[in-house]
Amino acid sequence: MTSLDKQATEALAKGLPDGPQIADEQATKAAFFEAFGGVRGMVETTVPGLVFVLCYTITRDIHMSAILALGITGVMFLARLVQRGTTKHAFSGVFGVVIGAVFAMMTGDAKNFYLPGMVYTLGLGLGYVITAACGVPLLGLILGPVFKENLSWRTRNPGRKRAYVKASYVWGGILLAKSAITFPIYFWGDATQLGWLRVALGIPPFLVAVYFTWIILVKAPPPIDVIAEMEAEEAAEKEAAERRGAGGGEPVTEGAARPDGAAFADGAGAPGPGEPGQGPAGGHRY
Repeated sequence: MTSLDKQATEALAKGLPDGPQIADEQATKAAFFEAFGGVRGMVETTVPGLVFVLCYTITRDIHMSAILALGITGVMFLARLVQRGTTKHAFSGVFGVVIGAVFAMMTGDAKNFYLPGMVYTLGLGLGYVITAACGVPLLGLILGPVFKENLSWRTRNPGRKRAYVKASYVWGGILLAKSAITFPIYFWGDATQLGWLRVALGIPPFLVAVYFTWIILVKAPPPIDVIAEMEAEEAAEKEAAERRGAGGGEPVTEGAARPDGAAFADGAGAPGPGEPGQGPAGGHRY
């Protein structure tokens, strides 16, 4: 447990006013790193490109550089499998490196090693901006399941929807800015310049985007835990079914006739004189 986690736990235990806020901030940070791969994910996405540009700068051999990048990517992916960790971020890294390496070796141009990643960055930046403008921010679709709110923010939590829209614009702006810097180097620079620029623009912009997103979301209304709501509903239905089973079936309604023909409680609901089932003097016809 980190010092911030201990601080949040102690604040909640003591009932301090900032306890829920500290805990909320910790949950938001943890969700970000879970959704985007964390420190290890950043390393796994940066190292292959760094290995490629370092090897190419020294040897000017596209094939050797691409093979080394593929090798280090494969080792990191296998390490994930051995440790039984999540492989979604590692798999996406392997997929991108494989495409880039094959494209660079086929064309004989080292700059093409980075082209698939550049196109992906441009498309993702446009996706953030367009979905935010349409009122369905991409960041909300990504983080909704992580916060266990799914898509409840769209209809039940307008304040959080506005926060996701703002944060999506932040991500879109940063990614589009990266594209505006790297594509001119791709067209008019050389492979080493592009490679070192891609490495330099890897982690820092990501951290900036995460920081501003965190600032925006911690000020937004808390997420609605729809998973907890569903579990509570299921528990309530189960409890109601158990109560019905323990009562021997449907509960007896006050004033209703009993199946054994016993007298009504306190005479409530009993037929009066002259009512069906009785004679004039209150005696039964039969």
